Amino acid sequence: MDQTAQTEFRESAPKPCAELRFGIFIVAYNAVTTLRKVLDRIPKEAWDQVEEVYVFDDCSQDDTALLGEGYKAARGVSKLHVYRNDSNLGYGGNQKKGYAYAIEKGLDYVILLHGDGQYAPEMIPEFMAQARGRHPAAVLGSRMLKKGEARRGGMPLYKYAGNRILTTFENLLLGSHLSEFHSGYRMYSTRALRRLNYPFYTDDFHFDTQVIVELLHHGFEIVEIPIPTYYGGEICYVNGMKYAKDVAFSVLQYKLHCLGLARCEWCGAGGARTTRYPAKSSPLSSHQRVASLVPPNSRVLDVGAEGNYAGQLRAKGCHVTGLNTCDPGEAVRAEYERFAVRDADARLPEPKELGTFDCVVMADVLEHLRAAPAALSHAKDLLDSQGILIASTGNVAHWYVRLNLLLGRFNYAQRGILDAGHVHLYTKKSFKELLLKQGYRILGTKVTPIPFELLAGQGALSRGFWRTAEYAYYVLARVWPGLFAYQFVLVTAPIRKRDGDAP
Repeated sequence: MDQTAQTEFRESAPKPCAELRFGIFIVAYNAVTTLRKVLDRIPKEAWDQVEEVYVFDDCSQDDTALLGEGYKAARGVSKLHVYRNDSNLGYGGNQKKGYAYAIEKGLDYVILLHGDGQYAPEMIPEFMAQARGRHPAAVLGSRMLKKGEARRGGMPLYKYAGNRILTTFENLLLGSHLSEFHSGYRMYSTRALRRLNYPFYTDDFHFDTQVIVELLHHGFEIVEIPIPTYYGGEICYVNGMKYAKDVAFSVLQYKLHCLGLARCEWCGAGGARTTRYPAKSSPLSSHQRVASLVPPNSRVLDVGAEGNYAGQLRAKGCHVTGLNTCDPGEAVRAEYERFAVRDADARLPEPKELGTFDCVVMADVLEHLRAAPAALSHAKDLLDSQGILIASTGNVAHWYVRLNLLLGRFNYAQRGILDAGHVHLYTKKSFKELLLKQGYRILGTKVTPIPFELLAGQGALSRGFWRTAEYAYYVLARVWPGLFAYQFVLVTAPIRKRDGDAP
């Protein structure tokens, strides 16, 4: 979850209810037989309260735009504006243009309405009431909130079944609890739209799904309201199977991005990681592995400290010193007894600066260091005679990376095995060799599975599903670590000369 976006959205105080500016955005394509009825059905109170009703005709092959202009002239509706795209932008492309228009006009909320008459314009006042009452980021009209309403409204059985299957799949992967992802009747806050990466979304019909995914990613509030279902003689331009495939792929792409296994440009995933790695609580995760391997009552130096397991170490009676290349902020510093800012790539502190330690932890650190061998060499000076060093790294020979290489892809991401900040990449063999060459002996090796817990939401079903998947995958990682292990965690100790050995 993008905490920065969430905080900024909540802290930017919404306008008083009376000052909110609404717009109704009608997407239309070959809607010459339905657009007039849609405009007629917009309630008078909605016409009175909105700033503008604007129609974007997506280069229709009929006279949709001409009809809209005629309606405006005949009815004398000054708030109605009709635009015709010079070329067909697609369902998503048309929305991109319409939302940019809403932001440019200074609207606070934009209500998306379809020109084919599938959605009831009579519900527009209810959308506006939600905005005035709760100031949410989005209000979604749902045909599924009232049991049986969708089928009574004429939704074909195959569409109903597909809707339920896809929505269940999306809720499971995204940890959400929405009754429906696939209604096109919605309202967005332009404050939220400014935070979204919607210009990079698809131009196709799964644009609507990508909006919801990024709203959930940022933790923005989404409200659902029941809407009636209507299926008439409108022409459907959606290829159902292709749509289902595109929706599933978008959600999976986003979740793989969360794991650091893929790039998700449409969700603003480009560039280097700018936030700390999220803490992982699964007993099989690298964070918990490291915490369990540190001996109780130890003096610990946590290199690359982000506070993810410092509390557990303190609970074991450890005295923990944190070290990072930059100040991580007061909340992280508070997790440690002492904290030092030092570039580990330049040189670790001398023993006279921080003393010596029973354990030095370099969890997911060495791959970020250009001078990793030198850092390991210096770490030996910071260890007591019986001290140990715990190090972890991602597995660049993981099956997913291999598969992408086979397909000609090697894309860096914001986190994970191919974190854009990595300067070295390791296999199990090369990581062990790195430590052996610097005079360490390997005391133990642990593997971790893909951190499926990062895919789970708050729901018990979602958490249970992904926890089961994590343990099942862990079996594969144990059997064939070089291919299936996500990370390796090594416990090592310096090889020290014994008394009497030749210099």
